[in-house]
Amino acid sequence: MSNGILLVFIPIITLSLVLAVTALIHVLRNDNYRFGNRVMWVLIVLFVTAIGPLAYFVIGRGEES
Repeated sequence: MSNGILLVFIPIITLSLVLAVTALIHVLRNDNYRFGNRVMWVLIVLFVTAIGPLAYFVIGRGEES
């Protein structure tokens, strides 16, 4: 693999992992969800790699108290 391509993918992969870990922590610490339940959101965040965490923060996260 070319070094140029690797330099492009490292920040993207790092950002994706940070977003997934942040979403997973938020799912596990909070009980309020707009749609679904905790198990559903954990599975989505873990197995739908790039879109799962974004979907949680955009449509899944409930109101914070």
